[in-house]
Amino acid sequence: MRYNRGERKVVMADEKSLPSVGLVLEGGGLRGLFTAGVLDVFLKEDIRFPAVVGVSAGAAFGCNFKSRQAGRPLRYNARYCRDPRFFSLRSLWKTGDLFGADFCYRELPLELDPFDFDTYEADPTEFWAACTDMATGKTEFFLCSDPDKTRLMEIFRASASMPLVSRPVVLDGREYLDGGIADSVPLLFMEEKGFEKNVVVLTRPRAYRKKKSAALPLISAKYKKYPALQAAMARRHEVYNETLALLEKREREGRVLILAPEAELPAGRTERDPEKLRLCHALGERVALTALPRLRAFLEK
Repeated sequence: MRYNRGERKVVMADEKSLPSVGLVLEGGGLRGLFTAGVLDVFLKEDIRFPAVVGVSAGAAFGCNFKSRQAGRPLRYNARYCRDPRFFSLRSLWKTGDLFGADFCYRELPLELDPFDFDTYEADPTEFWAACTDMATGKTEFFLCSDPDKTRLMEIFRASASMPLVSRPVVLDGREYLDGGIADSVPLLFMEEKGFEKNVVVLTRPRAYRKKKSAALPLISAKYKKYPALQAAMARRHEVYNETLALLEKREREGRVLILAPEAELPAGRTERDPEKLRLCHALGERVALTALPRLRAFLEK
């Protein structure tokens, strides 16, 4: 099931019965271990949300919140971050994917560190993943509830497929890349679904503002057949900063609770130091634990 904001709306049959608090998870590559730390605290404290939308790493790591697998994203990322099958220039050269598609989205979840598909499907939480349609340059949201394990992992892969270093992922005959290209923090999506209040987990400090990408010439050269995608990339920093302004407005209105790092995280998008990944996770846990009283009050109002 898909929902393209601005074109059509999918309304779940029981949507009116759901509590009006959603969860929004930003991406950020391996900075997403901060989000994983936040979510692990939520799992341990049995804090639930009726609906979650994840972007890029927010989807690829956030799905473990629905499968109830605390610690899994940190465990496999710390273990395999230096494995060339996980991500490497060799993988990029041989396959077109910096993060090895077969290793990350088949071998890992099916064999090496199994994803709990049964618990994921049984959990009532709606989990949505944001992907960018390359032809339209718009965000499309996929409801990630599918007994087909391969398709489910392909949706997560599409959401996390960073431009320039990933092959497009084909879903239903259309090509997709990283959801963060067009909508890095899809608060409006959750509001349009009827969630008046939302918890938003960012992977950058609150004061961060995105600058125009220096890679735009490369984007234009590689994606010359996709003018709408190029336009989305050119405006990405503007859209992102407008969204941050909206978040601050909603926070003043009492409709958003933001959880974000206090300073820039020690890990980058493609971090290969497991200790830095562990530190990102620990910082996420600390922020979540500190915010628990505010969070519980926000959820109960």
